[in-house]
Amino acid sequence: MKFIVSILLSALFAYAVGIYGNLPWWSFVITNLIISVALNQTPGKSFLSGALGVGVLWLGLALVIDAQNQHILSVKVATLLPLKGSYTVLITITTLVGFLLGGLSALTGSFVRKS
Repeated sequence: MKFIVSILLSALFAYAVGIYGNLPWWSFVITNLIISVALNQTPGKSFLSGALGVGVLWLGLALVIDAQNQHILSVKVATLLPLKGSYTVLITITTLVGFLLGGLSALTGSFVRKS
């Protein structure tokens, strides 16, 4: 039960700090750390819950935003990067970055709680 609650809280707080305009984009890292300290889980479950919460959120947001503008922006950004205009690779990389940052921040919180 704590695992599912942790995933939902990670996604909720990552979204909440993301729409608040005065905070930097990486503010969800701090909220994931706090959630992981507050909910006592093993380091593996803590990493996975933080990673899934942020990774799935970023995937969903990237897909929705990309569909709303008919892939125009993502194709242009993928062309600037060495991705040969593949917006699917760009979305995959975006999801992977969110997954890793969310998981590593939650893992850090788990280790902080243990120490």
